Amino acid sequence: MTQSVLVINSGSSSLKYQLVDPTTGASIAKGLVERIGEEDGHIRHHYGVTTVDVNEAVPDHEVGLREVLRLFNAVGPNLNDAHIVAVGHRVVQGGKYFSGPALITDEVRRLIDDLCALAPLHNPAHLKGIDVARELLPDIPHVAVFDTAFFQSLPADTATYALDRATAEKYAIRRYGAHGTSHQYVSSLVSKMLGQSTLKQIVLHLGNGASVSAIDSGHAVDTSMGLTPLEGLVMGTRTGDIDPAVVFHIQRQSGMTADEVDTLFNKKSGLKGLTGENDMRAVRQMATEGNKDARLALDIYVTRIIKYIGSYTAEMGGVDVISFTAGIGENDAALRAEVCKRLAPFGVELDKDANRERVSEPTTISTRNSSVRVMVVPTNEELAIARQAMTLI
Repeated sequence: MTQSVLVINSGSSSLKYQLVDPTTGASIAKGLVERIGEEDGHIRHHYGVTTVDVNEAVPDHEVGLREVLRLFNAVGPNLNDAHIVAVGHRVVQGGKYFSGPALITDEVRRLIDDLCALAPLHNPAHLKGIDVARELLPDIPHVAVFDTAFFQSLPADTATYALDRATAEKYAIRRYGAHGTSHQYVSSLVSKMLGQSTLKQIVLHLGNGASVSAIDSGHAVDTSMGLTPLEGLVMGTRTGDIDPAVVFHIQRQSGMTADEVDTLFNKKSGLKGLTGENDMRAVRQMATEGNKDARLALDIYVTRIIKYIGSYTAEMGGVDVISFTAGIGENDAALRAEVCKRLAPFGVELDKDANRERVSEPTTISTRNSSVRVMVVPTNEELAIARQAMTLI
């Protein structure tokens, strides 16, 4: 009998879901609830060749999820026949408590709530989805899968900031990382494909949010995101690495509050701050048309990636595989070419024919003569969450 896992990614105003066969990796059905709490709510449910759009107000997550369950039964597949054995919930911040998936109990829920201070944009929204799903699907085990879990075991010299120790301990300040589910999935898949468990890998998860990790023999040894997802690479709306004193300077000169600077750095910076657009496709089009700000933004974006590749290669004492993944990494061939061109002095050689625009399966895009294997590996966080959930039930 085929078993399935319902994967839920609950945001502050959206709810993504997917019904996954954890054995074959097949996506059985999926959908998205958008603009929760607004008058122009939208729900899209996709099953087989059928896609249904519902445009109606979705006042809260409970109403949204109830409508999702109705669509499953009306459009398919009927949940009573889908043999759901677990509900897997994506949770960004697991803090020091979770180094792997956790069966959601009242105590686990309390710990996720306690960690809201470390992920105020994410954990509260995840809790909304968890609470509603546990209420509507009470007879099915619910499992939390944490973005930070893969990086929980980072070495102390990369996890620890050079901050006053007492302050760091009091406020739980350390490098937690994010996108760990994706980094773990991609690096594990590469090791399995190449039949080598001792690879030194660099994974570039490039989407609207972007991060890079260094993985040695299956273990994460460093990652670009820190206490929050703000640190590291240039992103769609986030600054990435920036001198912390910029915060003090802006507050002293402008009178902006901490929350206003937080919004500036997280939602109004990155590609959006440099060009007015946070979509990489739009930025590249602007650069093609001669927009100097867009061209500079692309150069900054690539330079930041190169800096991390160089530092992580030195940190691991070499690199065997560099993998591109996520929306930009999987679909922007021009970006991959620009990165590889900058790595040419180190023996990286791109296969231009293999580096086609869209890659739907793991593909090597470097030549046989390249000193480092370069790959494009589509991530599948929903499948990873489903399979992690299965380990507990």
